Amino acid sequence: MNTLIQNANDLKLEIARLKNLEVEQSVALKSRFASPAAIFSTAMTLFPKSPTVDGVKNESFFSQDFLGLLSRILLPLTLNKTLFKHSNFLVKTLVGILSQKASHYISEDAVQGIWGKAKALFAKFTQKKAETKVPVPAYVNS
Repeated sequence: MNTLIQNANDLKLEIARLKNLEVEQSVALKSRFASPAAIFSTAMTLFPKSPTVDGVKNESFFSQDFLGLLSRILLPLTLNKTLFKHSNFLVKTLVGILSQKASHYISEDAVQGIWGKAKALFAKFTQKKAETKVPVPAYVNS
């Protein structure tokens, strides 16, 4: 806000206004850091949630189903203990972060869909073909 200061009186009024603004802002700032919960909520504002990711609504940690929660723990643990067993700290951290992000796509519906497709594919290869009777020509029997 650019106020036009033409004389000493205007300057004194502007100084008083700015001091009042400073007091208001310091009270607001103290209230943001008054309790541990207030500090935590302030820190969480540093990491804003995007409203949607690829058309899927971004959900919180506890709004996932059981399989999604389980995959958030087991996926990084399994990858770091098997494929990246002798990797350094940075690689394991990167794997942990990426697998946490990937676990959002793992849900009971997704696993059921993949299981259904695999079962159908397996059934397709194991199903016996119905034997069709080929008519025997009449001249073969005689």
